[in-house]
Amino acid sequence: MENVKLWENGAPYFNESYGQPETDMTPYIVPETKNSDGTVKKTGCVIVCPGGGYEMRADHEGGPVCEMFNRYGISGFVLNYRLSPYRYPSIVEDVNRAVRWVRYHAEEYNIDPEKIAVLGFSAGGHLATASMIHYDGGRDDGDEIDRMSCRPDAAMLCYAVITLMPEFTHMGTRVNLLGGLENEEELARELSGELNVKDDSPAVFMWHTAMDDGVPVQNALNMGAALREKNIPFELHIFPEGGHGLGLAEDVPGACEWGRLAADWLLRRGY
Repeated sequence: MENVKLWENGAPYFNESYGQPETDMTPYIVPETKNSDGTVKKTGCVIVCPGGGYEMRADHEGGPVCEMFNRYGISGFVLNYRLSPYRYPSIVEDVNRAVRWVRYHAEEYNIDPEKIAVLGFSAGGHLATASMIHYDGGRDDGDEIDRMSCRPDAAMLCYAVITLMPEFTHMGTRVNLLGGLENEEELARELSGELNVKDDSPAVFMWHTAMDDGVPVQNALNMGAALREKNIPFELHIFPEGGHGLGLAEDVPGACEWGRLAADWLLRRGY
């Protein structure tokens, strides 16, 4: 299936000199199935944001993850979001638009428009975090897609850069998102998940490894505490073995179970 562009009339903040194509997504749609009454069954959907420090996108954290969810009957899209030298807000615009786009086209792909999750690894996990703390119910400007809500129905944070505050962030991720902006310190606070959980933020699934030497496990622990404070449902798994950038972690004891646990979590939520 061919990639789908998120903006037909040009992406906001697009800069041709950066040498990157306009933002698109790679679809991984499950085959059509029928309910007992003969109607087409609607599936849930996961928008996957690979990691890479906002400098690159790790292939092993994209397509293989969507294919894993497909085996559980859940459709997916890999979001090919913009990278440095793009800065905020263009990269966050990409994930917000992705949620709007899937919701707008849900009928076309047999997707339930109220069962859209955003999943991200590492810096992609920060992007997923941004989607669950900075959203709206639709915009008055732009095209018909912009009038759709960009609030995801669930967020899934995989060894994610959740905070941009100095003690526990991954500084390369922060620099590539905010470096050089006049209000960098203010934006770092506004884009730190643990400081900005809303009363109506979506439910969250998180996993991390205790020994992660790239993104400290405190990102997940502190986010869990913040979610509990707001009474937002969450599931958190800390696995004892494994470093950073594991993807499906198929050869890592304990962590290799995260995909099954994540899919089960979604299925229990009606995906």
